[in-house]
Amino acid sequence: MSQTKEKMDGTDELARLQQRMDEEIGELIGTGNTSDTRLRQDLRSFQQMFNRFAAERDQKKDWDNVTAVTKEQMLGYSTLEVPGEQDYIDTLKKIAVVKLNGGLSTTMGCDGPKSLVEVKDGKTFLDLIVDQIERVNKRAGASVPLLLMSSFHTAEDTREELRKYRDRKIDIRVFEQSKMPRIHADTLMPLPRTCGDKKEMWYPPGHADLLPSLKRTGMLDSLLAEGREYIFVSNTDNLGAVLDDRILAHIIKTQKDFTMEVTEKTKADIKGGTLVNYNGRTTLLEVAQVPKKNLQEFYSSPKFKVFNTNNLWISLRAAESVLEKEELSLGIIVNRKTLPGGGEKVIQLETAIGAAISLFSDTEGIIVPRTRFLPVKDCCDLLPIQSNLYTVENGHLTKNPERKSGEMPKIRLGPGYKKMEKYAQCFEEVPDMLDLDTLVVDGNVSFGKNTKLSGTVLICADKDSKIDIPSGSHLADKIVTGNLSIKDF
Repeated sequence: MSQTKEKMDGTDELARLQQRMDEEIGELIGTGNTSDTRLRQDLRSFQQMFNRFAAERDQKKDWDNVTAVTKEQMLGYSTLEVPGEQDYIDTLKKIAVVKLNGGLSTTMGCDGPKSLVEVKDGKTFLDLIVDQIERVNKRAGASVPLLLMSSFHTAEDTREELRKYRDRKIDIRVFEQSKMPRIHADTLMPLPRTCGDKKEMWYPPGHADLLPSLKRTGMLDSLLAEGREYIFVSNTDNLGAVLDDRILAHIIKTQKDFTMEVTEKTKADIKGGTLVNYNGRTTLLEVAQVPKKNLQEFYSSPKFKVFNTNNLWISLRAAESVLEKEELSLGIIVNRKTLPGGGEKVIQLETAIGAAISLFSDTEGIIVPRTRFLPVKDCCDLLPIQSNLYTVENGHLTKNPERKSGEMPKIRLGPGYKKMEKYAQCFEEVPDMLDLDTLVVDGNVSFGKNTKLSGTVLICADKDSKIDIPSGSHLADKIVTGNLSIKDF
């Protein structure tokens, strides 16, 4: 078969696939309430995203056009000036904080929004965020608002939780992002048959939905009317993403359109997206966009030594200009899922807010300390946060000054500790970890109260056995295996 014939066949197949999706979306819209303009708009946006997905499936970046960002495009945090007190107070009038609050805590075995999971001293992610911003407002006599971009999964529970902050000095606003249909992995057609189908058939389409959602809900216009010029955007579960006076003063002074905080890669971050120049524009390069033959270079090259923290500073005026375009053409992330119950394979088409940097003209990256990237994705991340390795004041986590080592310990919990219920059973009380270098816990293990771990500690219970670490124990450079049950007398 000639290349021309193959190309024609591929074009015909694409056209048929897009036409079939157009028909499916039309039928789906027909099942909804005629007054529900928002869902119709969401479905049309999904249709546009699907058409791009169908046309660009498995496309990789042209590696010859990927170049490193220049020194002028990347600043070191230490070069930023500390603003004077009055300058700092003035800049706070121009900023709003946005937290990406659409995710559930299902990967940790909890129900409801992840922002409502307890992480430190009985406080949730949201409690700590509120403490942080309230402290800023009280210190400066400011009124920095907190915006929570929630999904149809999290909005109701979040609004209910906000009732406990009614007497706090903080203005909290909730707005919802879009709702889109999951598609069958085999047919690529929508999972829901009607607009009223159950929640499991729908999904929120990723962080890049932030900009159109701000516009659609009227939040963008409201912020501009209040004199706000920038938003500071970050993930709810990044405990290091606090409002920073030096970065804020810098972006207000330079009037950058889009600033991304990046930090230096470690071995654990080799797959993290990084800033590059591509076809004359600064963009976010994700590992899924890298040709297979160039993956090793992406993982190890000094050209890609930093990665995106998803702490972003975005000009509202610049965002308004970008949104005047009909569609935000960003790289599509294909997120494959297996539904509980029947195990059906589905696909979610998503976009990342970091990739939106390519849509803005005047952009930059700031290389920030690792302390501004402190995500809690699983119980392995949670354990050091809950220990005495960190202290918390006004919602701000800092490394315990009594920790002698400059690095945090390496911690690995076995697959049995992915869920919070099992994690809580293991740690009746979180051990003292100030002198810990490495911890591995696998199998059925439980810690009593007032335990201490130092150096390298490996605890691995045999199958169908249990290891109990008694209260008051101090394990220093120890390997504990097999079956051990010691109880307090």
